[in-house]
Amino acid sequence: MSCVPTRTDDAAHPPTSPAGHFQRPHSPPPTGPRRRLRIAGADLSASVSVFLIALPLSLGIALATGAPLQAGLVAAAVGGIVAGRFGGSTLQVSGPAAGLTVVTAELIQRYGWRTTCAITVLAGLCQLGLAALKVARSALAVSPAIVHGMLAGIGVTIALAQLHIVLGGTPQSSAIANVQSLPGQLADLHPAALFVSLLTIALLLAWPRLPGRAGRILRTVPAALAAVAAATALATFAQLHLPRVDLPSWSSHALPELPEGPVLGLLAAVLTITLVGSVESLLSAVAIDKLAAARKHPDVRIPRADLDRELAGQGAANVVSGALGGLPITGVAVRSSANVSAGAVSRHSTMLHGLWIAVAALLLVPVLDLIPLAALAALVMVVGVQMVNITHLRSVRRNREILVYAVTLGAVVLTGVLEGVLIGIAMAVTLALHRLTRTRITVEEDDGVQRVRVRGQLTFLAVPRLSRVLGQVPHGVHCVVELDGTFMDHAAYEALHDWQTSHHAQGGTVEFTGRSGARISEPTHETHGCCRPWTPWRNHHCGERPQPTEAHQLATGISAFQRNTAPLVRDELARLAREGQQPSQLFLTCADSRLVTSMITASGPGDLFTVRNVGNLVPLPGEESGDDSVAAAIEYAVDVLGVESITVCGHSGCGAMQALLNSPPVDGAPTPLRRWLRHGLPSLERMRSRRHAWPRISGRMPADAVEQLCLTNVVQQLEHLRAHESVARRLAEGTLQLQGMYFHVGEAQAYLLTSATDQDAEQVFDRVAPTPSVLDKAHV
Repeated sequence: MSCVPTRTDDAAHPPTSPAGHFQRPHSPPPTGPRRRLRIAGADLSASVSVFLIALPLSLGIALATGAPLQAGLVAAAVGGIVAGRFGGSTLQVSGPAAGLTVVTAELIQRYGWRTTCAITVLAGLCQLGLAALKVARSALAVSPAIVHGMLAGIGVTIALAQLHIVLGGTPQSSAIANVQSLPGQLADLHPAALFVSLLTIALLLAWPRLPGRAGRILRTVPAALAAVAAATALATFAQLHLPRVDLPSWSSHALPELPEGPVLGLLAAVLTITLVGSVESLLSAVAIDKLAAARKHPDVRIPRADLDRELAGQGAANVVSGALGGLPITGVAVRSSANVSAGAVSRHSTMLHGLWIAVAALLLVPVLDLIPLAALAALVMVVGVQMVNITHLRSVRRNREILVYAVTLGAVVLTGVLEGVLIGIAMAVTLALHRLTRTRITVEEDDGVQRVRVRGQLTFLAVPRLSRVLGQVPHGVHCVVELDGTFMDHAAYEALHDWQTSHHAQGGTVEFTGRSGARISEPTHETHGCCRPWTPWRNHHCGERPQPTEAHQLATGISAFQRNTAPLVRDELARLAREGQQPSQLFLTCADSRLVTSMITASGPGDLFTVRNVGNLVPLPGEESGDDSVAAAIEYAVDVLGVESITVCGHSGCGAMQALLNSPPVDGAPTPLRRWLRHGLPSLERMRSRRHAWPRISGRMPADAVEQLCLTNVVQQLEHLRAHESVARRLAEGTLQLQGMYFHVGEAQAYLLTSATDQDAEQVFDRVAPTPSVLDKAHV
């Protein structure tokens, strides 16, 4: 809500200064927000790093496609400025990519360069249409094995073509032709081109591994720039006779023309550019989100990519690039990851990199004309080889998709990108159907019990085999049906249900289990919608079924964890096991079974170092009476784990506080519980003292004396914490915070108390705690 000054009688008189001069009246507020362009230093330095990588790669990709070399610079500049401004991924860098090299080269050879530019424009319009239909997420449904196989096949094709230029020759029109002509090319080597290419490759591979302090300094220069610059310097100073970059005048730059050729062929070309470019850009955007989220420096929150907006940005960039005579554009993982690693914090880095490319294309033409084509070919060949990613291959193999990967790779190399992707999709569908129908059903006898084991998915295709095996089970026996699969269709369900009914009618019994042996619901029972995974915690009973024993319930819960939850958390727990525990907070709370710390704090494994005891008590130093467990936990958390805060959490209806408030006089030796509760006596004395104000909860007085004591106990235990040497030292250093918390069990409401220093502890806990981030606050 905006504040508007009210009109007064003085408004009619012009204001004056103390000297009597008229003052300039306040100008009216601006009609719209004033926006100033502010570019962070991190974005500026990141843009330079990305520019130094993109410049040689853009020329190399243009060379590999057979397009005018200026087309690579146009695409890089447009990708940075247009896609960077309008795309949905903050840190993704767009430009000419190796993934479209083979497709573009084929289009140029078939239709010519100017028609290829028009195809790029049409592909961009298609991407804009797909973005308007909000179908960007659908591109992620393509199997990773197909995507990785496509990229690997493109990489192999690129490497085979550029190998001929590295050897001093000319590439052929297809991968097969390049392989067939390779022996003749090896017999007719060009020594100068080969030497420059080998130098470029050696520097590309060795540059990231330069040792020592000097190596760290040199590695700030991108490997691609260092390799091409060194090869150019060698070729120039040695006066080697090699084909070099030839950037013609911009006045003769070729622009698009109306497409000419068969309509179906042109539609297929537009579809290929659209699909390949869109999938590669969207997958790259998702990967960059992961890299940005895992980045620790700088600690800037980067919003997740809006994939539909990213697709629209790519479409707009392709329209502009094609109209200006540039190559097709996609999001590029190599340049994007370099942008993230360089510390970029906004889309300004991407846009600036495009601006630097445009400036270089206009002002650095004489320098770019010195670059040997062999150096660019070697650079692109290394990029092509790296597209056959070993990590991707291992992931595909681990997920049993190696056949899809291999078929897609081979089909892309032999037939082309679009045909290869379609063949890969057909292979993935065939493999999925094969796995869906591959169900193993066996029966065996074990100590008089018939065991039927079903491995795989139960569909109507497996019903004949299932019925045949179930028919082998003798009448009147106990049978265990072990189901190991994630899907059962209606036909299989009916077959099991009918057989179970028949087997029961003939005096037999049936039990259905999972692979782990845990009993599962039988088909004859309807699943109650009210049952949830936390049903035992709620002490809930469905119907009148007999409840399992506590031991069986515990075993069932463990089995459910191993089956459902463990696969989801195994990687994270393995990481925590490797790194050791690094909690940021010591959480000291009561042992009450209703207080689920991880739930009320929304924390996961490794977040909290939790200490629970009866009454959430912190014994004063020297009064532990042989029980040093709490003090040891505090010392370990503060001095060894280096926690940043300590929270004391009490709760409503605390049995320890009730016992403390209603404790009768002690007759004879005190029990262990009474000996422990004596550490809560200072809290009882504080509550009864007139020197301390009574706590309040959200503006109201506590409901009863027990709740009053529960709140007072939190305040008192925070003071006990300050008496511990390790805590006092960290508080004095300003590296530790104390805070109190109260959880009302009946309301499921958490109340947070602010921590304070020793000097103003009483003052803070006697007033409203200023914690605006908490929905309902505690007043103490």
